[in-house]
Amino acid sequence: MKNIFSIILLFTSGLVWSQPVEEKPKLVVGIVVDQMRQEYLSRFYSKFSERGFKRLMSEGFMLRNAHYNYVPTFTGPGHASVYSGTTPAIHGIIGNDFYDKVNKKMVNCVEDSRFTIVGTKEGNGDVSPSRMLSTTITDELRLFSQKRSKVIGVSLKDRGAVLPAGHLANAAYWFDGKSGKFISSTFYMSKLPAWVEKFNQLGLPDKYLSQEWKTLLPIEQYTESGPDESSYEIKLNGKEKAVFPYKLSELRKKNDFELITSTPFGNDLLTDLVKATIDGEQLGNKEWTDFMTVSFSSTDIIGHGTGPNAVEIEDVYLRLDRNIEDLLKTLDQKTGVGNYTVFLTADHAVAEVPQYLRDNRIPSGYFSLSDLQISLNTYLQKYFPGKEIIANISNNQVFLNQNAFGGDPKTSGVDLLITTELVANYLMAQEGIASVYTENLIRQTSFSEGGIKGMVARGYNARRSGDIAYVYEPGWIESNKIQGSTHGSPYSYDTNVPVLFYGFGIRKGSSLQYHSITDIAPTLSILLKIKFPNGCTGQPIEEVLK
Repeated sequence: MKNIFSIILLFTSGLVWSQPVEEKPKLVVGIVVDQMRQEYLSRFYSKFSERGFKRLMSEGFMLRNAHYNYVPTFTGPGHASVYSGTTPAIHGIIGNDFYDKVNKKMVNCVEDSRFTIVGTKEGNGDVSPSRMLSTTITDELRLFSQKRSKVIGVSLKDRGAVLPAGHLANAAYWFDGKSGKFISSTFYMSKLPAWVEKFNQLGLPDKYLSQEWKTLLPIEQYTESGPDESSYEIKLNGKEKAVFPYKLSELRKKNDFELITSTPFGNDLLTDLVKATIDGEQLGNKEWTDFMTVSFSSTDIIGHGTGPNAVEIEDVYLRLDRNIEDLLKTLDQKTGVGNYTVFLTADHAVAEVPQYLRDNRIPSGYFSLSDLQISLNTYLQKYFPGKEIIANISNNQVFLNQNAFGGDPKTSGVDLLITTELVANYLMAQEGIASVYTENLIRQTSFSEGGIKGMVARGYNARRSGDIAYVYEPGWIESNKIQGSTHGSPYSYDTNVPVLFYGFGIRKGSSLQYHSITDIAPTLSILLKIKFPNGCTGQPIEEVLK
């Protein structure tokens, strides 16, 4: 009898150990396109190739009504929110740069003086993800696999590489405009891997900048854009007009390698690096799922200068479509069709050029931050003569100088309350400001509340944000120029971005249902069968997954 039980135990044990490992993609590639509107997918659709954006749209799953659910909508917060599944209220990245209330200075969202540059002698290498307070989907994958999964982040911008890759990334690389090289930080490594050094030695920025940027198609076919010569666009340094063609070899005389980021060739260069990374790190070629984060930045840099209706914008997206096609073809060859998952989204969208709206009799305008700082300080001197009341105004938030209310504790609290109301009332009287929210009001607002007040609350971090937040009217931006555009508002033109899923584990289809950008990370968590990022407030998108 004992021998029979032993045989049964051995047999059942064999069954247990022979169970197949749960299937997962070999590689996940997360793509963030900086400053991409959802509408670009339809506006430029007829000119896309069949194997780029159209492949993702027709063979994958598209959310047509995906939005950012907080304000302000900027690059740093956007990347952090996509990968953490939560908003600035929790992950703490409240702006690209924000006021440090402890040290009383502006800081960059990935700035970290404890680390130095790797890959060249000078540049922005004092970088890490330490200011991001929550984990990312990439962190959770590394934790789940006991760090066996590789995570690599790449972008032209440091924040576009560092924040998505998370705290536990193997590496992050970004472009240095002075040297023309991709660099990193001692947070990740002491020296660049041999394959990155080899890539930098190819001198690709030189080759791209020796070319002429002319339209991919005959310019008369760009009917989805306005006229090429427009008074609403900012000229590149060294060029008399913002018109095609752009002779980069000539423009380079007044610019360094940074010039490439203001052309579609910046996206070409990044695509070259993505393919080199897949080869150099052998991503997707082992038992554990790897993750690569990719952020295309040239779209944003060009878009800030031209606005959304320029021929330059249409051309950069037609060329980006070819970059996506090239990337998918590489993944097919290196990882195998059906063995990888791709998602594509944006960190924010963009406003129309206000002057263009004005000229077409649509309400809009420009708000001067420098004028506000002067006038508000002058106004407060009437009530608090000789005191410096305002510490900082940035990211649509006013930071009060808490030291100005020291002294008698019985009166300091009252003075602070009075000042808050004075500033709030003053802001509401300014043309272009739609609403104002005090810290007390924001703290009383439910995280799940709808409307703009809820968006302000989800973008407000209690330890880092200011004492008063304000929101502009639709169509208004903060600028002293009438050319170009920007983003940052709670309105749909800034919040509605593409969300596309494709590949392993993804259904074919589309949805008109509202989804927040914070739903991407938990959806990937379900796909990868790992836990949600630790600050996650989003929900899995059920209709996307098989």
